[in-house]
Amino acid sequence: MNKDTKVKLCCTTQMPIIALGVWQSGKDTKQAVLDAFDAGYRHIDTASCYGNEEAVGEAIRESGIDRSELFITTKLWNDDIREGNTREALMTSLKKLGLDYVDLYLIHWPVDGYVDAYLEMEKLKEEGYIKSIGVSNFRKSHLQDLLSKVHKIPSVNQIEINPTMQDEETIAFCNENKIRLEAWSPLGSGQCLQIHEILDIAHKYHKSSAQVILRWLLQRHIIVLPKSIHKERIIENINIFDFELTNDEINIMNHLNQNKRTGPDPDHFNF
Repeated sequence: MNKDTKVKLCCTTQMPIIALGVWQSGKDTKQAVLDAFDAGYRHIDTASCYGNEEAVGEAIRESGIDRSELFITTKLWNDDIREGNTREALMTSLKKLGLDYVDLYLIHWPVDGYVDAYLEMEKLKEEGYIKSIGVSNFRKSHLQDLLSKVHKIPSVNQIEINPTMQDEETIAFCNENKIRLEAWSPLGSGQCLQIHEILDIAHKYHKSSAQVILRWLLQRHIIVLPKSIHKERIIENINIFDFELTNDEINIMNHLNQNKRTGPDPDHFNF
């Protein structure tokens, strides 16, 4: 496995298995994306509510990398879902990014109106503005409701997954329905880095605990999007293709689950 490894989505799009997340990257977004491109990343994950799509677009243009080599994800925010502004919101994101299309467009949270928003996204995909459509923060119940009312299975469900937060019910449902899983907060906002079982594995491979966690997720066939604005960590996070965890080590990691969220609960949020 190497850093160019991609997975095939249900819509045939090829998606790189590691991305740079840019949530809360602020004024450092552009440089972080450029550093990521230099390190070999070709997948950037942003969202309209992050307020940095323009900075991501600037980095894309400055990089000189051919558009066909890049995979860009952005997301439809809750207010636009509720107000039925799916098309307008996407066009605004495309303008800010300076792109003709995005590779993946996600419903950010399962707020009222997500079915209508998804149906509109299906049309936008047919029109070529989106290569793949998916969802974020959808649990099994949300997915069951969505699948009963739309025409295309989501390519991706991006949810919080890390050693202490493993929603196995949702993970199993996605795997059964060929919905690719993507992990946000893969390091548990740093809270998983000092778990002694992970540190022991990291010591064995002369890797950081962050690298072990990211490797564990990849070996569970989960796409990862670690966020950092620090060049050395951006480089470290992609250098996870020169070692492999054993089945026993994966099982140790699997048993660290506490269902402990670092972000909002998709069943109980108020934004």
